[in-house]
Formats: sequence, structure tokens, C-alpha cells
Amino acid sequence: MVKQELVQRSPMRILEKSMHGGLKAGEIGIVSSKKGIGKTAVLVQIALDKLMQGQKVIHVSFSQLADYVNAWYEDIFQEISKKKNLENADEVKAETVKNRVLMNFNQDSLSTDQILKSLSAMIVDGGFTAQALIVDGYDFSKTDGATMKSIKDFAAKLGLEVWFSCTVSDTESVYDKKTLPEIIKKVQEEIDVIVVLDPKADFIQFNVAKDHKDYHPASFGDLKLDAKTLLVAEK
Repeated sequence: MVKQELVQRSPMRILEKSMHGGLKAGEIGIVSSKKGIGKTAVLVQIALDKLMQGQKVIHVSFSQLADYVNAWYEDIFQEISKKKNLENADEVKAETVKNRVLMNFNQDSLSTDQILKSLSAMIVDGGFTAQALIVDGYDFSKTDGATMKSIKDFAAKLGLEVWFSCTVSDTESVYDKKTLPEIIKKVQEEIDVIVVLDPKADFIQFNVAKDHKDYHPASFGDLKLDAKTLLVAEK
């Protein structure tokens, strides 16, 4: 399979269709679940889909070192290229690496303003005109609506769509009646799309808790996360 065909047939097209076309510049999406369910794997696949379309991506991690994050990209890319028999896989991989930047921040030692200034330096001063920002390991218990609005305003100004991971606790009462994670209550008005990963016996189901202005618990009926490979796939 050639790269263009891989992009066209990617399950990310289903994800976008299920969200009224996906995220736009200046919008924020969240992938939420308990620890170890597959949030990072989903974010990496969102990023790889962008990269294979020739877009530039900045992946920010608050919990993992760059080498560890890079290993995720290596493993997921190998799984995809093997499963789809991707032609010229080494060339495609080189292109994705060229258009990706990995960054690490400590949420406790840096303010949001400092982090955004660092990102601006990379994008504006450094000429790395990214279209997507992936944020992994962000602790939503340490933020508020004003902070999230500043991130959203920054994304709109620089033409970025933003995807966060959100880890909920292992207790049962972590979602409200609309299946919204309780931990993001303070910022939910600034979030455009909220996807919840729900582990089943043989796969991990995608549920949408918020789709822009609509709050409606539902599942992406044709989309799942393979429990073994952690690849997003059609059912």
C-alpha cells in the first residue's frame, strides 16, 4: 500500500467524520481514560496521520522523556507499516521524523505562559510551522478554565489543532451522567471534543462525550483500539 492510500483508508477518517470533520485550528480535543488503556497510542496515531499528510507536529510530554515518546512513534509506525504492507516505509518514516518535534516540560516548575513562549519560539522564531500540537501527560487537576482559554487562544493565533491526553483515577466515580471526566469540569467549556476510551473484553471502544456543542454519550460504532497492538482500527 502506498502512503496516499494509507492516509485515505486510515481509521482517522472515521474519527474525523464522527466529529463533524474533526478538529480545526484553535480547537482542543481530549482523549481520556484510566492509566494504561491506550491514550498515548491514540495520540501518536493522530500525529502520524498528520505527518503522513505532510503536516508538521509538535508532541509535548509532561510525563515521559523524549526517548520514550520516540519509542512509541517507532513501535506504532512499525505496526502500521507491517499491517498495511506500506511501500517505501523507510522513506515515509524519514519524512515523519523530519516534520516532528518532541518537547518535554515540567508542569510544576514552568508556568503556562513560559511553556507557550517556548512553543512560540519553536514555531515562529524557529520557523517550524506546525499544524498540530499533541500534549501528553498533562495534569488537568492543576489547571483551570482561564489557563485552558489561554492555550486555546494561542492555538487559534498560530493555527494549531490541539490534542490532550487526560488520565482519570481508578475510582468508579470519575465520569458524570454525560460521561464527561469529572477532572475536566473546570475546563470543559474550552474543550471542543472529548473522546473516552472504554475497555471491553477483546478491544477498547471509542466513546464521544462531547462533540463541539453537543453533549451526547455515544460510541464511534465502527472504531476501536486493538487491545494487543494498540492500533486504531475498524470493527
